[in-house]
Amino acid sequence: MVTTGQPSPATRTDLSAPRVDADEIVTGALAELAPAPGWPRPALLGADLLILVTHGHGSAELDFRALPCRPGTLLRARPGQVLRCLGPQLDATVVRWGPETLRGLDVDPDAVPAYRQLAGEDEDAVISEVTQLAVDADRHAGIPAAAALLRHQLAVLLLRLNLLSGADERATPGAETETFRRLCREVERGYRHTRRVEDYAAQLGCSVRTLTRACLAVTGRSAKQVIDERVALQASRLLAATDEPIARIGRRLGFPEPTNFGRFFTREVGVSPGAFRAAREQPLPVRMVRPRPPADSPAPVGRA
Repeated sequence: MVTTGQPSPATRTDLSAPRVDADEIVTGALAELAPAPGWPRPALLGADLLILVTHGHGSAELDFRALPCRPGTLLRARPGQVLRCLGPQLDATVVRWGPETLRGLDVDPDAVPAYRQLAGEDEDAVISEVTQLAVDADRHAGIPAAAALLRHQLAVLLLRLNLLSGADERATPGAETETFRRLCREVERGYRHTRRVEDYAAQLGCSVRTLTRACLAVTGRSAKQVIDERVALQASRLLAATDEPIARIGRRLGFPEPTNFGRFFTREVGVSPGAFRAAREQPLPVRMVRPRPPADSPAPVGRA
């Protein structure tokens, strides 16, 4: 399915960015992602997306990491992340797609860095491909035969962005990096149910020591820290982008008692869940962009 602009209101949930169908490609403007005019708080994303900034200066807060934005800035975001974009007259072309859109095509959208400032010939090529994709999505909206064209245009765009990554990021991962990635995939499936390293070691058929050694080698953090950071990240997303009661968020993440959830969150993030939620409308400070974390790595959260 190929559409342009904003999906029907039925696809939207409160305080969430618009969703797309499983095989849909949608192009539109940055404002369509905002939960309300002015981005008063982050939006919970319901689709994969690319954002190419075309006008203005400001910042994007992606999973509580503030990133400077200006024309040529490219952001890659995933479903479940939280996003807020701030800045005078900041605008961008947004490409969103569903989980089945790229099935069968030899492209890895997760190999695209979360943040990149394009320049020179690279910027020209990406702008050209994003622009053409948006034009074709608009021109051929509602035409089933156009679906294959849009799918392949998106695949070419993602492949080009993959090639822009450094050689070190394309290198074959070592054994410890692969173990770490396997753990992260298991944590993504199971963090709502268990935070025990022993459970993940059993699922992966290895020892706790092996998991800890892999996590330390890749991130400098223990396996237990990696798991707990993923839970804290999800809690932060829900606190920032929804009005769901704090106690219910804790129960969803495996904390039957609100006091236990409060202690856990305060230890991991540095403030209580209530204080974190109260501060969600405050912009985050923009700092120097650090190299992106390893693939599949949970991101630390906190509001400086």
